[in-house]
Amino acid sequence: MGFWIVIAALVGVALYGIALYNGLVKRRQMVAEGWSGIDVQLKRRADLIPNLVETVKGYAAHEKATLEAVTGLRTAAAQVPAGDIAARAAVESQLSQALGRLLAVAEAYPDLKASATFQELQAALDKVEDALQMARRYYNGAVRGLNVMVESFPSNLVAGRFGFVTAAYFEIEDPADRALPKVAF
Repeated sequence: MGFWIVIAALVGVALYGIALYNGLVKRRQMVAEGWSGIDVQLKRRADLIPNLVETVKGYAAHEKATLEAVTGLRTAAAQVPAGDIAARAAVESQLSQALGRLLAVAEAYPDLKASATFQELQAALDKVEDALQMARRYYNGAVRGLNVMVESFPSNLVAGRFGFVTAAYFEIEDPADRALPKVAF
């Protein structure tokens, strides 16, 4: 009789371990899905930048430094290795700041502010920034869920055994960059 109790306990522990493992796999996949969502929104934003730069260039050709900074940071963002979230966040933070400066250029050019093309690009950029903010929240929530499982007992035993590690949050380093650039037309 005692033998069957021990067997039942071992089977119960094994089933619990399997459930923990599957939970960790699910959380890891949610983190990957979250990062994919951020990556898609960053790509959409990067695709808008050349059009925005060209539109501003037509009205404000002597703002060369600002235009080159935005273009250079867009290129730098595209060259960050896929899994390097901290580096990507740093470059994207700088790009957001440069985009804010670019959009501020419009204040000095009434014709540019009145341009339908510029207004459409500004509206599209605002939409992408909103979607990007939602994607960041989803990703960071998925990271939180994974990290809690990886670090809490008893799931940390399974996580350590099977190589699950904590994931990095997608954070913007400069608090001033946390706000969307606001340009009044």
